Amino acid sequence: MPGAAEDKKDRAIIEVRDLTKTYPGGTQAVQGISFEVKEGEFFGFLGPNGAGKTTSMNMLVNLVKKTSGTVMIDGIDIDKNPTEVYKRVGFAMQEIGLDETATAREMFELHGRLYHLPKKRIDEQIAKLLKLVELEKVADKFAHTYSGGMRRRLDLALSLLHEPKILFLDEPTQGLDPHARRLIWDHLRELNDNGMTVFLTTHFMDEAEELCERIAIMDKGKIVTCGTVAELKKQHEADTLEDV
Repeated sequence: MPGAAEDKKDRAIIEVRDLTKTYPGGTQAVQGISFEVKEGEFFGFLGPNGAGKTTSMNMLVNLVKKTSGTVMIDGIDIDKNPTEVYKRVGFAMQEIGLDETATAREMFELHGRLYHLPKKRIDEQIAKLLKLVELEKVADKFAHTYSGGMRRRLDLALSLLHEPKILFLDEPTQGLDPHARRLIWDHLRELNDNGMTVFLTTHFMDEAEELCERIAIMDKGKIVTCGTVAELKKQHEADTLEDV
């Protein structure tokens, strides 16, 4: 069951209205989707490969420019003040972007400087995050020596260095073995329990059912249904999300 805190605020921290993305040539990857995510919620964005999940999430963090629509993050219009939005969000994309010739500690220090964090705070965060993702013993080893699970955990930790209010994750357990998946799940539950809003894209129904309170299912660029896990299973008379 989801491990989110009980004392959720009732305000929307992500507000999306009529979001679209049309590529040159006329391909409509995202077709006018609208939804909200509450502060402190663990929200899942599901759908098959090619459904538009990643494109949608990339538009929410301004990595992909939207064609039309509005995106509000923590009350800020991403078009009007993207810099303030970046301070509030962390994101780990499907393709892990680690420097193979750097150590975990060196990458933390670089990220900290990019966010203009004081040296003392960077050091405090490094100690805390290495412990969180269980990489303390390999903090000074080069990234190219890490296993797939270790790389995912480091990528997750780097996205948390500046203590974002919202964490965006794109297929965070893709390609991991069951043990590594479980470790990532445990880390995400702990973050959410401590009040962080988590926005997860995945095509693994068991992952969504394990972690998410509320889920939007996307197909062919549109949201086809949205609700809690219990609501979706009841609506479709299904025992698991796999059957929805």
